[in-house]
Amino acid sequence: MLDLLVANCALPDGRTGMSVAVQDGLITEVAAHLRAPAHETVDAGGCLLSPPFCDPHFHMDSVLTYGKPRVNESGTLLEGIALWGELKPRLAADEIIERALAYCDWAVARGLLAIRSHVDTSDPGLLAVHALLEVQRRVAPYIELQLVAFPQDGVLRSKGGVGNLERALDLGVEVVGGIPHFERTMSEGAASVKLLCEIAAQRGKLVDMHCDETDDPLSRHIETLAFEAQRLGLQGRVTGSHCTSMHGMDNYYASKLIPLIAESGVSVVANPLINITLQGRHDSYPKRRGMTRVPELMAAGVTVAFGHDCVLDPWYGMGSGDMLEVAHMGLHVAQMTSQAGMRACFDAVTTNAARVMHLEGYGLEPGCEASFVLLQARDAVEAIRLRANRLRVWRKGRLLARTPEAVTALQLDGRPASVRFG
Repeated sequence: MLDLLVANCALPDGRTGMSVAVQDGLITEVAAHLRAPAHETVDAGGCLLSPPFCDPHFHMDSVLTYGKPRVNESGTLLEGIALWGELKPRLAADEIIERALAYCDWAVARGLLAIRSHVDTSDPGLLAVHALLEVQRRVAPYIELQLVAFPQDGVLRSKGGVGNLERALDLGVEVVGGIPHFERTMSEGAASVKLLCEIAAQRGKLVDMHCDETDDPLSRHIETLAFEAQRLGLQGRVTGSHCTSMHGMDNYYASKLIPLIAESGVSVVANPLINITLQGRHDSYPKRRGMTRVPELMAAGVTVAFGHDCVLDPWYGMGSGDMLEVAHMGLHVAQMTSQAGMRACFDAVTTNAARVMHLEGYGLEPGCEASFVLLQARDAVEAIRLRANRLRVWRKGRLLARTPEAVTALQLDGRPASVRFG
């Protein structure tokens, strides 16, 4: 007898009337109209069953600190960094843990079960690193929390930056991070990319580097990152996050750069909510959108995912852990309004994000972990449009969260209907 059978569901690839069978925390069968005895059978009523949402770029050490020590009035990246610098000496491990655990509760309720969080390693005491390693341990039954050693103040710019980062890796942080555009010079930024990629290669680590989070079209550290990925044999293990300078780059240069990124196997994470909020602040009109060239990168074969980046912290005064909100904003900013484009934005917070994070056992195929979300929508496009209600959230076959159905009258195809389909 099966542990769980989710029947009569739609899948993100467009199949309908599907059933997903679960035994011992794994998917054993995915078939149309499957009938089998199970300890629990859930009739999805035609709603969408999706693999869990994944956030490949977040900052959990700063989450829920909005207004401390004060609000970012300019709304700029640099004021946010300055505020975080003021706040860091006042932080306590227990307080970081409490905020992070509260956010993880939000995440689970929204079907967000995998998060890659950058953690600041600029503090010689590695307070935030120790705190988030404890959070990682506590949430392991519910969330795959992956940590990136992130030298917020610049690995070469700050005293002891390299040593701090390496100690974080020794403690168990999985991914090497960096912020080359915040080093003091362009050449120092390039040197930091080379150094950090070499550390990752020596240790067998993944790389996820904040790259060119600036409006400066001459900030081209993503080019160096792609080169180092190839030089060191790190293809497929490297991510460039943000890459917002690409929105201001000369089109000819971008036409050279994008194939280089694709050739190097570097993936890209855009953060729609934050990129369009922080960037373009020095523009009058026209104002740049602030997000990297998502459709062009995707068309070149680059794996592109969307991250949330910030929630209620010195850089962003909004957010709720809803990756469908992220996909919704990304769709609009990138003008990906074709059916294929909208589905690609759904993939950017599910399958593509999982690929960036190198998650094992992810998906809706036999042999994958039985981790999935039942959404109150008929398909991926409708899920984004409605920011669909998460009816149920499972991890490894275990029900983690459940939300009552929304009963809201909508106009669909010219006729009134309920959000509930079946």
